[in-house]
Formats: sequence, C-alpha cells, structure tokens
Amino acid sequence: MKRQTWSNQLTYILTVAGATIGFGATWRFPYLVGEHGGGAYVLVFIVAMFLIGIPMILVENVIGRRAQSNSIDAFDGKRYQKNISSFWKIFGYMGAFGAFCIMAYYMVLGGWVLAYIVNIFNGAIGIFDGLDLSSPVSKAITSEFYTQNIEHSPLMIGIYTFIYVLINWVILRKGIIDGIERSVKFLMPLLFLCLIGMVVRNLTLDGAMEGVKFYLIPDFSKITAELFLYVLGQVFFALSLGFGVMITLSSHLDKKENLVKTATITSFINTCIAVMAGFMIFPSLFSVGLAPDSGPSLVFKTLPIAFSQMYFGSFFAIVFFILLLIAALTTSLTIYQVIICILQEKFNFSKNVAINITLLGIFVLGNIPCILAYGPWRDVLIFGKNIFDAFDFVSGNIFFVLTAFGSSLFVGWILRGDAVKELNNGKSEVSWFANIWLWYVRYIIPVIIIAVFISGFIIKI
Repeated sequence: MKRQTWSNQLTYILTVAGATIGFGATWRFPYLVGEHGGGAYVLVFIVAMFLIGIPMILVENVIGRRAQSNSIDAFDGKRYQKNISSFWKIFGYMGAFGAFCIMAYYMVLGGWVLAYIVNIFNGAIGIFDGLDLSSPVSKAITSEFYTQNIEHSPLMIGIYTFIYVLINWVILRKGIIDGIERSVKFLMPLLFLCLIGMVVRNLTLDGAMEGVKFYLIPDFSKITAELFLYVLGQVFFALSLGFGVMITLSSHLDKKENLVKTATITSFINTCIAVMAGFMIFPSLFSVGLAPDSGPSLVFKTLPIAFSQMYFGSFFAIVFFILLLIAALTTSLTIYQVIICILQEKFNFSKNVAINITLLGIFVLGNIPCILAYGPWRDVLIFGKNIFDAFDFVSGNIFFVLTAFGSSLFVGWILRGDAVKELNNGKSEVSWFANIWLWYVRYIIPVIIIAVFISGFIIKI
C-alpha cells in the first residue's frame, strides 16, 4: 500500500512545528532561562538552535524520508538495499522507549494544566471552590493550591490526565492526514493567536520593560560551559530529537520537498515560539516584582501570582493555560504516532488496535505511576528521584541523547553518499552545503552529543 504523504509543504511544516512546540517551549524553556542567566541563555540557545538543531533535524529527516518506514525499520539495511548490521536498530528501539518515557510524564503535565484551567475558571465564577485570581494572591496560596490540587490529589489528576489522553485518542483514530494534519491546521493558528495576545498584554504592563531587559540583554559573564550544555540539552528536547518523531513524520514527506528549507523553517518557528513564550512570562513577573528563578514550578506556582495582580487576571490565566494545552497536544499526538507506527508496520497490528495498545499501555504503565509519584508512591525512588522525575531524566538525558548520537553516526558513516543524495532530492549534482553537512554530522555532532550525555550525569545526578 502506498504510504500516505502530507498534503503540502505548509501542512508538514506546521505539523513538525507543532511536534516541537510543546511543554519544551512553553514550560521548560522559560524556567531554564530564569534559572540560567536570562539573556545569556537566550543568546546561546538561538545560536545552538541553528548550529546544532538544523543539522540534527536534517539527520532524522534524511533517515525518515529515505527509509519511508517506522523509526525502528528506518535503520534496517533492506530499506537502502545495503548490507547494514542489525545492530543499528537498537537506536530505533531506544527512541521508541524514550518516546514511552516522555509520554509517561508528559500526559500528566497535560492533566495538571487541565486542572489549572478548571480551577481558575471555578475561582472566577465563584460557584465552586477553585483558584481565585480576581484579586492578588501570595506565594503561600499558590503553593498550597499546587500541593493540595496537584501533588495530593491523585484521583482528580488521574481523571484530568485520562481526559487529555482521550482527546488524543479521538484525533489519532482519524489517522495521519484526517487526524493529525487537520487538527494541526486548526491548532497551530489558534496557538499563534493566543500567544500574540498574551505577549501584547504582558508588554503593556507597568514595569514590563525590566523583564524584557532581563530576558534579552545578555550578561556575558553568565555564558559558561555548564550553560552551554544546558542549552544543548534544551535544543534536543525542544526539537523532539532522538524520540523517532522526526523520522516518523518525515517518512510521510514527498520526495520533491526541500529538506534543508523545511528544517530551517522548523527551527526558525520553534525558536520564535520559545522566545515569544518568554515574553509571556518575564514581563509579567517583573511587573509585580517576582523573581524569575523558581525553576520548574515557575508556571504553576509563581506565574499565577502575576496574573492575580493584572486586570482580568483570571481570563488571561485561562488563556495562558489553554495555550500550554494546545502546544502540548500538537506534540503528544506526534510522539504517540511514533509508537503507533511501529506497532502497525513492524508488528502488523491494525491502526485502531495499535492506538489502543499505545495509549492504554502508557496510561497504565507510565501515567498512573507518575501521578502516584507525588502521593502514595512518593517514597519510591529511582536514581534518587521520584517516578515522575525519573521518567524525565531517563528520556531526556539517556535515550534521546543516545538515539541522536546513533542517528548521526548512521547517517555520517553508514548512509554517507545515500544521505547526501537524499538531501539533494536525488540530483546527481551535489551541493557544497550537503558535503559540509555530512562532514559536520560525521565529526562534530557526535562529539557534542557525547559531551551533553556525560554532562547530563555529572550535573544532574
């Protein structure tokens, strides 16, 4: 059966952009900026996105479109009419397991966001108990809300997470084109509108420019080796590299499409969204004198305080969390699809059975343990971390890094000329860019990835 392809380049770019614009851009990037130097982090991130991000997107695009298969069989020599060791498939399996690990906690974050939307709405209308942001609240109030309604409310978070999973299930059952593509066509413009509205609103706040200065003016003394390594980790996370997402999505890409162009546009859009996300957050924090360095809790504990001191704070808080949910949805759909595609093509399950196994399996084996990690199972530790943080650590610091490393070696040393040919859309005349890119992928990218991998253990354990 002929493999489905994206309707056009725009829909593919929107889908890939949606895959990369999730909690990585709207939740993880801002708190890392706040913790690691403000403008210095942003500057290094933008540079790294283009020096590392684009070449690595091209690595996975070349593998995916050349093989036109799931992310495990994409490393199979039969796809290239070459005698390639089956050893390389291990990187496909690592990517799939990494996708499972990230979805284990990612969907729970979606449940948290849904909980905030519902509770802020309830607080605004005053009929049910909720988080009332119509008047100024303190850090003690937002922390208490988080503790009682997120950490110590596993049943409700379980329900919200299940609802979020169900939304994904409905869309995924419609398939790559009718489900994911059509949803992204609607969700991405909506995301942009919400984002622009929030940015405009926050830039008009009194004292907002202090936040802009912190965010955009780099303190070069803060640019250290450690900062660079944190940034590189975020680039891989932000672009969904190493999970098989790019390989899976590009396997449906038409052979005529310009891979360099699509990779460049994707990186540019992702960078713009991540930077704009900061404009949603830092001006509002500085306008009310809040510190930006509260880490992962920045969005959930600190930002509601800023919203509570704005006019129509509840409304803008709901819009903000809806924006987070949309961004997360465009990502979760594509990460789910990695595993679904493997079950369909490698293990011959029907589409609906593959979807059911994937979503139910991750919910039972991943989502529920992550929900319980802050409640009844809080004393269960892996690598000294609770289950939620362990899934984050394993996916973000082991599997996605090793998969990206293997992919770069596979392209640079195994595919070689075939990779260059794919990048040139089959043309016999090889461009100077393709030759430089292949050299870069062979010798530079693997060294950088190993540095990120080793530092991940040194810094975070």
